[in-house]
Parts: sequence; structure tokens; C-alpha cells
Amino acid sequence: MKKAILGKKLGMTQVFLDDGRVVPVTVVQAGPCQIVQKKVADIDGYDAVQVGFGEIGEKRVSKPRLGHFKKAGVPCRRYLRELRIDDAESYEVGQEIKADIFEPGEKVDVSGISKGKGFAGVIKRHNQHRGPMTHGSRYHRRPGSMGACASPSKVFKGKKLPGHMGVKKVTVQNLEVVRADGERNFMLVKGAFPGARGSLVVIRTSVKQ
Repeated sequence: MKKAILGKKLGMTQVFLDDGRVVPVTVVQAGPCQIVQKKVADIDGYDAVQVGFGEIGEKRVSKPRLGHFKKAGVPCRRYLRELRIDDAESYEVGQEIKADIFEPGEKVDVSGISKGKGFAGVIKRHNQHRGPMTHGSRYHRRPGSMGACASPSKVFKGKKLPGHMGVKKVTVQNLEVVRADGERNFMLVKGAFPGARGSLVVIRTSVKQ
């Protein structure tokens, strides 16, 4: 069964397992998320729920979104995301989703926005090699050849060049849930995943189990 929840990345630490092994974990404030809208296949063509996460004052919400929250009868939320799940009909508007929907040992996929690195060259951005540093080379960290001069007389699309690095959606698959506490709304996920501290992440049931 597909499950999903929104969370906030808090940072990394390490914990001891029952067998004495030490594992690195990422701490996530997972939920509580409230159902704001429900979509079913008979009406909308697919099953999904729209969930809200994070507190925010009414004065900081636009009028259309404020009306959307009041219609659902839920408090204003900072983030709104639509999550595809199998049994959307079993959820009700206003219902809370907490971290304990996942159990220790489950495999999950975590999606987030990677850290921004600013403008970066090809060595940092694409892991290219530098040129020789001696014997009057004068070619050190540049992108390299742009292509032939006569034919095709252009630079092909997709050429790896300097540019803006980071701030992209990245998904890390098959991470293991170490702990999930629904009362305190936190999860420990084995390993690392993208995003800065305090950034929004989406945790879903792994698609490659």
C-alpha cells in the first residue's frame, strides 16, 4: 500500500541499534499533516489526497487559499502538497496523518530540494578533469572544446558548461526507517538525503521494494 507524509529535515545524528551497530540517521519532523482535499478516481480520474503541513498565520495566507482552508474546516498550513495514494477514499477531510503510518524496517523514498551552490564551473558542477598546470599550458579549469568549426558549426544542446548548481528536486530511494514516533512527530531515516536543515521533504513508500 502506498503511503506518504510531509516533513521537515532537522539534521543528522547517529543511533545504536538493538544489535549494537551504530547507524547514521537523518532526523525528520514528520507531520502531523491534515487532509485538506480528497480526490477519487470516479470523479477526478485518480486517487490522491491534498495535505497541509506546518503552521502559519491567517494574515500570511492569500485570500483564495484562506477560503480553501475554511471550506475544508482546517487551520491554515504553510505547505500544501498532493500525494498519490491507493486508498484515498478511506481518508476524510480534516483527518491527521502522523509519523506512525510508517514502521521501523520499511523502505521509503525521500524527495527534497538540494542545497544551492551558486554559480559553479565544470570541475565542481560536472566532475570534469582540469588541464595540465605546467609547461605554459594556459588551460586549467575551462570547459574544453566546443565542437567542430565547419560542421555542424554549433554547440550541441546539453553541452556540460558552467552554470547554476543545486536547487533541484532530488529523490533518494530505498532508505530504511529506523524509528517512527507518532506522539512526538519524528522519524529517523537511515542515511542521508537532499535538502538543508529546515527544508521540506516528502517521504513515500519505496517504489523499488
